[in-house]
Amino acid sequence: MKKVFCVGELLIDFVAEKQGSDLSKATEFTKKAGGAPANVACAISKLGGKSIFIGCVGDDPFGRFLLDVLKAEGVDISLAQLSKTFTTLAFVSLAEDGERDFVFSRGADKELEYDPTLRKSLKDNILHLGAATALLGGSLEKAYGKYLFDGLTKDMFISFDPNFRSDLWKENEEQFIKKCMPFIEKSHLCKFSLEEAQLLSEKNDSNAACDFFHRMGAKIITVTLGEEGTLLSVNGSKKMIPSMPVNPVDTTGAGDAFIGCLLYQISDLGNFAPVFKDHDLLENMVAMANKAGAITTTNYGAIPSLPTKDQLKD
Repeated sequence: MKKVFCVGELLIDFVAEKQGSDLSKATEFTKKAGGAPANVACAISKLGGKSIFIGCVGDDPFGRFLLDVLKAEGVDISLAQLSKTFTTLAFVSLAEDGERDFVFSRGADKELEYDPTLRKSLKDNILHLGAATALLGGSLEKAYGKYLFDGLTKDMFISFDPNFRSDLWKENEEQFIKKCMPFIEKSHLCKFSLEEAQLLSEKNDSNAACDFFHRMGAKIITVTLGEEGTLLSVNGSKKMIPSMPVNPVDTTGAGDAFIGCLLYQISDLGNFAPVFKDHDLLENMVAMANKAGAITTTNYGAIPSLPTKDQLKD
C-alpha cells in the first residue's frame, strides 16, 4: 500500500448552532477539527490507509487538540509543525439543507516550512495538495510549490483539490485562478466542485470545463455535483457516476471524504498504471468515493462523520 502525503491546513471549525446560514445571528458555537487536507488524511486512515499530514498549527491548546484528533484517527503527524502564531480558526454556519458559509481567521497554517529531508520518503507514493489556504502567501505557499516539484521528480501520483473558499478570495478571484493553473497542469488527478470547475475554466458547462483541464495537462478529472453524482473524465472519455441518495444535514467534509476514499483505493492498488488504463476500475472507485461523501453528509462534523470500511460495505 502506498503512503498518501496530505499538505495544507489544519484548523478549528467553530460551527454555529441553532440558527440558519447567517453567522451574524449565531450565539453558540461547537469546536470541531477541520481543514480540507487534514480531513482527507483522516478519511484515508479511517478506511485503513496510510496517511501523513504535513501542515502547521499553533503551539497552543487549539493546536494540540487538533494534532490529538488526527493522531486518534490514525494519521501520522510526525511531520506536522508547531508555530508561535495562533492556530487558524474558521467560523462555519449551516443552512437547513446542510450547505455552509465560512469566515476565516488565518493563523499558523501559513507558516509551514518546506522540509527537504522528505524527498526520499516521497518516492513512488501519493501527494495530495488541498489548496484552501495554501495559495494565500506565507511560507506555506512556497512549501506547496516545492512539494509539487518533489512529487514530480519522485514519480509520485499527484492529486489536487483547489478547495475554493469565496471568503478568502473576495475581489481577487483572478489571482486564485492564476495560482491554481500550475497544479492543474501537473496533477494526475484533479477534483473540482461544479463552482470550482466553472470558475477555473471560465466554462459554464462541466463537460467543456473537463476538456479545458485536459488540454492543460490534467489526466483524471472529477467534478462533484452533490446529489447528482460525479462527472468523471479520463482522456476525454466522460461518464456521470451516480451518488447514493441521503438526507444531508451537514455537507462539511463531503468533498474531502470523496477524494480521501478515492486516494485510499488508488493507494491500495500498489501500482498507479491501472488507474489510467482501466476505466471500469476507476468508475467503480468513484462510485465508492461518492458513497463515502454521501455518508459523511448524514452527520454533523467532518472528521467524526467520515465512514469506515465497514460502513462502505453496507
